[in-house]
This record gives sequence, structure tokens and C-alpha cells, in this order.
Amino acid sequence: MASDRQKLADILRRIDGRGYPAYREIQGAWTFPNFTLWVDHVQGDPFASPSRVRITLPASVAAFPQATYANTSRAVGLTAFLARAFAAAARRHSRRRGTGKSGEIHMEAPGQEVLPQTAVQIDPEGNVEARFTVGLPAQGRRVLGHEAARLLLENVPAVVNESLLAAAHDPDLVWKHVATNEDADALRDALADRGLVAFVADGAILPRRSGVDDRPLQDDTVVPFQSPPSLRVQIELPHAGQVSGMGIPAGVTLIVGGGYHGKSTLLRAIERGVYNHRPGDGRERVVSQAGLVKIRAEDGRSVAGVDISPFIDNLPLGQSTRAFQTANASGSTSQAASIMEALEVGATGLLIDEDTAATNFMIRDSRMQALVPKEREPITPFIDRVRQLYSEHGVSSILVIGGSGDYLDVADTVITMDAFRPADVTERARAVAKQFPTGRQPEAVGPLHLQHERIPIPRSIDPSRGRRDVHIKTQGLHTILFGTETIDLTAVEQLVARGQTRAIAAALWYARARYLDGRCSLAQAIQRTLEDIAREGLDILDSRRVGDLAAFRPFELAAALNRLRSLQVRTNTR
Repeated sequence: MASDRQKLADILRRIDGRGYPAYREIQGAWTFPNFTLWVDHVQGDPFASPSRVRITLPASVAAFPQATYANTSRAVGLTAFLARAFAAAARRHSRRRGTGKSGEIHMEAPGQEVLPQTAVQIDPEGNVEARFTVGLPAQGRRVLGHEAARLLLENVPAVVNESLLAAAHDPDLVWKHVATNEDADALRDALADRGLVAFVADGAILPRRSGVDDRPLQDDTVVPFQSPPSLRVQIELPHAGQVSGMGIPAGVTLIVGGGYHGKSTLLRAIERGVYNHRPGDGRERVVSQAGLVKIRAEDGRSVAGVDISPFIDNLPLGQSTRAFQTANASGSTSQAASIMEALEVGATGLLIDEDTAATNFMIRDSRMQALVPKEREPITPFIDRVRQLYSEHGVSSILVIGGSGDYLDVADTVITMDAFRPADVTERARAVAKQFPTGRQPEAVGPLHLQHERIPIPRSIDPSRGRRDVHIKTQGLHTILFGTETIDLTAVEQLVARGQTRAIAAALWYARARYLDGRCSLAQAIQRTLEDIAREGLDILDSRRVGDLAAFRPFELAAALNRLRSLQVRTNTR
């Protein structure tokens, strides 16, 4: 009896020269000697999205030691390593074999961050599954069967052998990826007990190669990070043992210093520290609490029923800000809305860089207070709420401040960056604040209330377009096409992988279909969606077994929903 492999080869030779739809004959499962090839979806023509395929390998063939996937942290580290190896091997074995995407083998390669993803997975027994796409070869719209046979029967097995088998890798390198990921999780878990919101390890390499290349900068100018002695903490990790570095305490922390001395570089490392990083990234032991959210001004964004009254109130003409609605937010209103939206879904800390913030939202100095009385200024600046955020709600703030010394009055910790070297200048900052009083008057009145919950109106979250009931696509990292609307995520700076954007797009529809029924609040719907993913995995978002989804946080999902311009809500007082 002919093997599945031989049957597949016979079909590909038989359909050679026929119309492209003939490829549908190969859809299904094909058993090879060491693995099973699953052709889940055949593309409609050589110019369409490539065909979706999977490889499944039994544990006896993959042969990874059980210790490398013994818990979730290790399994995520291992599968990210395998996905990166598969993607590299796929590039080596892809060949142009006709028109369109003919001959392409592609897997979504992880970036510097290590995220749970669907490209490569390993189950508790050690069985491995890899999901990727292939461009089935054609000339015009005619099948190139012999080329397809070489692609599926030679090149794909070569990629599997070079990437998905333990024997293909240096065991020490595999273990390094596994251990590094487990150490990062352990390090993050240790923060709260020590009263910290972030940790930056001694020796970390923080600068990146460029704004579009997130790999570590490698030249003679790079200064490895060294903690100020007063902020240095030591933490015992499962594999690396005792590591030392700068612990950033909960509360209000300022990062100050001259221009180009590394303030924003440090904040960006903390911003990305909500995710783990691959070995060699330089930030493997730079970790932050998972609830830290980067906030910036975002002129022109839409805002749907957000209570921004703690920051902006008493607008001219009596417009209420307790359920603020606009299709074209200013810098200050957008920043206020983004803060309240982050708090709505559980943010534990805010990250703000003065360079990307609205000046009038951040500070109103004594001279401006004298010129424009408070009763004529609707904005309560962030400086007058930042301490309340922490004292009343436990929300910390880490701020890059280069030009507003008024913030010295409200800071718990002040770190200066001087030629990329940090120093603890908290006591000096307090002395300066006492020596040079600003004369400004605090403008916050009363406690900082978080009083409303928002309940999305289901009909305002409409994914339909034309005759299609559901039309949802993504374009790159920062754009989601949702029905007739375009969601712009450019200002959502902690979105780091296109797989996250795809998963968020799918999660918007998942939440709409299951939870956003006109009774469930926005925060509840997002929480329940994330709970479902935690319990069932990312595949709950897409039944097609796609390999291009990556894990995301509630804050980025909320950011996407909040930037859907058609969104309408009603508010309830808690």
C-alpha cells in the first residue's frame, strides 16, 4: 500500500498544468515517516493569501527533554525559540517557483519580546505543532505540480528537521532560552513583595539600534547599566542565581537629566519590561509590573463617554466631562481620556514622557496661575493628581521630566541620567525644591473619584461591511480595519508584535459576540475575554488554527475598542 507521502506526490504530479483550484485535492492530513503534514486551507490563486499548513510531531520524534517545557514559563521560552528557528529555516528553504507567492514558506518570527503565540506550541506530553503558510507554486493560474512536490516533500521536511527536533539544536542554547524566560517571570513576580514597580539589572544594554530596529545597539559608545548604590537590590532567580540592579519603588518616580543623556531610553526599557525578552537582547532582566501603561497625548483621537472630570471640568458653555464625547480630542483631553481608560481596566502604574505629553495637561506654573485664574481654567494638571493616584488608588507613576522642576515637589524618588549613567538624586531634589519654591498653588479639589462604568452599546460595534457580516483585517502593527471603521493604534506604544494586533482584532469580535450585550461593562467584557484566553488559549479567538496570533494585555485590547470611532456607551455610577 502506498504511503501518504507517495499518494501526495502522485496527486501533485497528476494535477500538474491544471487550473489552480486543483490544489484543493491535497487538503487534509498526510502522514510522513516522522510527522504529519496538515493542509488546512488551500489558497484561491497564487496571488491570494498563502495556504495554511501545520506540522505535528510526536514527543518521541521532537525529543525535547521534559524539563524544557515543565511549566508555562519554560514552554513559552522553548516555543518562542523554536518559532524563531523555524522562521529562519523557512527563509533558507523558500524558493521562487512561479508567480505570486509561489514557493514561499513563512512563519511569523518572534521579535525581541517573548510572547505566548500560536506559531509553535508544545503540549504537556511534549508533542509539537508548528503552523505556517506556503505559497503553492503556479505559472499564471496553472498548477506547477512538480515544483509543489519539491516544496512539500523536500523543503518543508528540511525545515522541520532543522528547527523542530531537539537534535537540531545545541542543548545548552535551548536551555538558555528556557531558563531566561523562567527567570524573567520569577523576577517580575518578586517585584510586589519588595515594593517595586520595575527592575533594571546591572549590565543591561538599554539603547536600541534605531527607531525601526529593536535589536540592542552594539558599538563602543554603549554604556552598560549600573544601578545607583542607594537603589540597588538583589534578587535570587531560579537559574541565574542572585542578580543585582536598580529597583524602582512604588510611588512617584522622576527620571531627569539633560537632553540625549538616556532618560527616554530608560523609560522605553521600563515600558517594554512588561514583556520578557530573548537572550542576547540586553533587557532580559529588565522587568516591570504587568500593569504599567504608557500614556501620551494623541491629538485627533475619538473619545466615547469617558469621565475625564478629575482632570478636565467646568468647560465653557457648561459641557459636562463626566461622560466626555468627542471625535477630535485635543492633546490634553486625549491624555486625560487615556489615563482614565487605563485605570478602568486595572492599570497599576502610568509611564509618561514629557516629550510626548501635552504641556498644559502636565503643568500650570505659578505665573500662568496668576495670569489665568483657576475658575477660568478647566484643566487640573497631572502634577496635582499624581500623588492622589498613588495615595488613594495605589497607582504609581514614572515620569521623564526635563523642563518642569515643579514636579520635584511631588516626587518620592528622583533618578538623574548623566551620560547614560543613573544616579539617585532624591535628597538633592528635595533640597532644591525647598531652596527654590515655585509659588504655585495646588489645583486639585477633593479626592480623585473613579465613579463611572461604561457599557458599550452593541450596535455601535459593527464589524459588517457591504454584504459581509464580519469584515475584520489588520494592516501591519498599528491598524485594524473593523467593518467600515479604521482603528489607529499608532499611539499605543506597548503594542510590539503584529501577532498581537491580529489577536486584538479577533478579540474585539469575540468580546462583541459573547459579552457586549448592552448590559456588560467594557471592563467586564475585556476581563472575561482575557479569562477565556487564559483558560482555553489564543485559539479560542479563531477556530482555523492560525499561526499568527500572539498574547496581548487588557490595556491594548481596551485601547483598540476605545479608538473605534463608532463606539457609543452609556454610563452607570458605581
